[in-house]
Amino acid sequence: MGYTLLPAAEAHWRPSNQMGVQNTDLATQLGATTLGARLWRLKPGQASTRHRHRSQHELYVLLEGNGRIRVGADLLTLTALSSVLVDPAEVRQVFNDTDQDALWLIVGAPAETANTLEMTPELLAELYPDGPRALPPELA
Repeated sequence: MGYTLLPAAEAHWRPSNQMGVQNTDLATQLGATTLGARLWRLKPGQASTRHRHRSQHELYVLLEGNGRIRVGADLLTLTALSSVLVDPAEVRQVFNDTDQDALWLIVGAPAETANTLEMTPELLAELYPDGPRALPPELA
C-alpha cells in the first residue's frame, strides 16, 4: 500500500514536554521518516517553545482561530489558513494571546530530533536561546 491513514479519532494527543500544549505527532503516527508534522492546539495564554533548528525548515499553517508567531524580531499575526515558512536558524515561537483556541499545523523537513528531555545542555542552549520554557512578552 502506498499510503498510511490516521483517522482523526485515532490520533494520540498529549501535552508537550516543556509548555504543556496539546499536540499530536502526525509524522510518527503515520510512519514518516523524512519530515516532521504535528498539530498544535494552543489554548488562550499558551505558547510553544521559542526555538530554532539546525537544518529543518518549518511550515506553519494556522488552521483555526487567529494566531501569532514571532520570527526573529518580527511579530506576525495570521488569520485562518494563512501560512509562513521559517528558515532553520531563525528563532520562532507561536503563541495565543486571544480568547479562543488556535490550531496550527507545523511541518518540518528534513526531520530533526525535537525531544528536549533527551538533549545535551549544549544543544538545548543552541536551539532554545532563552531556555525551553520562555514565554513571549505578550504572555509573560
